[in-house]
Amino acid sequence: MQKVHQYWIYIVSSPNKSTIYIGVTNNLSRRLQEHYLSRGSSHTFAGKYFCYNLVYYERFTDIRKGIAREKQLKGWSRKKKNWLIQSKNPQWLFYNLQFQIKQ
Repeated sequence: MQKVHQYWIYIVSSPNKSTIYIGVTNNLSRRLQEHYLSRGSSHTFAGKYFCYNLVYYERFTDIRKGIAREKQLKGWSRKKKNWLIQSKNPQWLFYNLQFQIKQ
């Protein structure tokens, strides 16, 4: 039996929700921890702007589709990105770093 791979596109926000970062990963929990640990670091965009609060995610089984979606979202206006987040997370609640993704 072949293992189904999982990939995630995600949006993390700064604590005051003024800045967001969009990424893709095959391990969302690990990636969120990396963002959290790099907060305040000027070496990365997410670190520099304290983007470590998960506010949105989508799951893919095909990495090419995940990467295409990430690129699509990165090309959107901030207004459209806000609309997307609010469509699934109207109050922009921050998912806990220990958040368990539903399989």
